[in-house]
Amino acid sequence: MKECKHLAIIMDGNGRWAKSKGLPRTAGHKAGADNVRNIAIAANELGVKYLTLYAFSTENWKRSADEVGYLMKLPGYLFNVFMPEFMERGFRIRLIGDIDGLPEGTRKVILKAAEDSKNNTGLNLIIAINYGSRDEIRRAMVQIAEEVKEGNVNPEEITEEMISSHLDTKEFPDVDLLIRTSGEQRISNYLLWQIAYAEMEFVKESWPAFTPEILAKCLDEYSHRDRRFGGRNE
Repeated sequence: MKECKHLAIIMDGNGRWAKSKGLPRTAGHKAGADNVRNIAIAANELGVKYLTLYAFSTENWKRSADEVGYLMKLPGYLFNVFMPEFMERGFRIRLIGDIDGLPEGTRKVILKAAEDSKNNTGLNLIIAINYGSRDEIRRAMVQIAEEVKEGNVNPEEITEEMISSHLDTKEFPDVDLLIRTSGEQRISNYLLWQIAYAEMEFVKESWPAFTPEILAKCLDEYSHRDRRFGGRNE
């Protein structure tokens, strides 16, 4: 069966899940944070090597100050509660996004999790926080432009491989499968470069209701896809 090495998930629907149960949006976000643990463990057991989760986008700053403030506290909750188990299982926490643009408390928590787990060799649990793909590509272009300006790179030498090497994901393989929960069917500025040939699954369940069993079905469906990468299967 086809292996899914890199799985990316857009964790959508926390607020709608909470509303359907008569709960505040914050309750949905907490349930979503709790589910990170469940799905990370399941993904690891199903053979995934890299799991990238869209935790907070560059566009999410447009939400209310109260909601943003709560979301910025969730990494502290997540790692305070689950980091011992993540360490025991050998998970390595990785980060993508504009980390410098985060509040100091949030930044310290996630950087500590990444530092504490840097020697682990199990699942790479990649948290996309203050992340937007267009911003990521812009930052990469600024770096390359500086190299051109300094005379270290000629414009005609810029290749796809060079661009990839300046992205936040430079140490990771491209995405094999992208899953979005809660029934929405859009990409929302997520890993646009890295999903060029990814397979996609859009599931109706909201993120708090997304179970390991649903994940297993998605991976089974993926394993039967015919990935041609622009070529032809005769």
